[in-house]
Amino acid sequence: MTTVTVRASQTYDVTIGRGLLATVGRTAAACFRGRTAAIVSDTNVAPRYLEAVADSLKGEGFRVCSFVFPAGEEHKNGSTYLNLLEFLAQEHITRADGLIALGGGVVGDLTGFAAATFLRGIPFVQLPTTLLAAVDASVGGKTAIDLRGGKNLAGAFYQPKAVLCALDPLAPLPAETFADGCAEVIKYGMIGDAGLLNTLETIDLRADPEGVTARCIAHKRDLVEQDEFDTGARQLLNLGHTIGHGAEACSGYQISHGKAVAIGMTLVPRGAVAAGLCPPEVLPRLEALLARYHLPTATDYAAADLYEKTLSDKKRAGDTLSLVVPTAWGKSVLHPLPVGQLLPWIERGLGQ
Repeated sequence: MTTVTVRASQTYDVTIGRGLLATVGRTAAACFRGRTAAIVSDTNVAPRYLEAVADSLKGEGFRVCSFVFPAGEEHKNGSTYLNLLEFLAQEHITRADGLIALGGGVVGDLTGFAAATFLRGIPFVQLPTTLLAAVDASVGGKTAIDLRGGKNLAGAFYQPKAVLCALDPLAPLPAETFADGCAEVIKYGMIGDAGLLNTLETIDLRADPEGVTARCIAHKRDLVEQDEFDTGARQLLNLGHTIGHGAEACSGYQISHGKAVAIGMTLVPRGAVAAGLCPPEVLPRLEALLARYHLPTATDYAAADLYEKTLSDKKRAGDTLSLVVPTAWGKSVLHPLPVGQLLPWIERGLGQ
């Protein structure tokens, strides 16, 4: 078992290991002053793990209620969010009580935003059940829902009280779902950890999920502690995301987040190679690593469509977009890009 401590506006521990589902009640008892815990989950995760989590909470004397919504990014929206708030009100949740986010990134984002806004803020615990949520979405306090205009456009920075990265749910994950998390792991390597990339080239990530997860979370911890509110160094975590979110939107969110990030992670350096910002040898090595973990390295979406969807990115400031550009194997930088240069960059990334 490994613990990574995040010292942001609120200090909390991220615990990584097996058997953590049985410890949720003990963790909640240390985090919530009240005796009611509301579990938020989706229709994929709840049938597998909700009962075990509820039993752990009840064992510590909690009254437990649960809100389960349809799985999928398309349900991380205003309607589900308001339904969740109404549910919390009907259950008479108080500021002393708390929420348990049981699921992947969609569940964690939605639950965190509800926790940030219900009664102007109540505590919550992240309990990620996917590799993607464990290494990325559950840590750092970004919470949000999607709007018709784009992904994660309504949200808040709101840190959890604790994060329990239970490794047991990772083993039965479908290969495609596990691959989504691998995209985020590779992202951490490309940002600033060539050693992690080298390791991923030689091992199966499933062989050491605890070590790899802890390593990624430590990288995110360092960036969050430097820049909690995402105005500088933390934006490096958006490698692959800016244009990746555009690909997600083009697909109507039928392309999963990890696959969209993989597309963005190759499209951006292709443009960077063409612009002389990235050595040519980086790209084939990155493409081979993504392919090793069954992730795409290309898209059929037109440059104009990706450009239109990308314009709603949160990191856009006026007429400038902050693009994360790999400049070496295991190194990336923030590259301010005038919006007028984005379409040609995407076209170069698509080989046009």
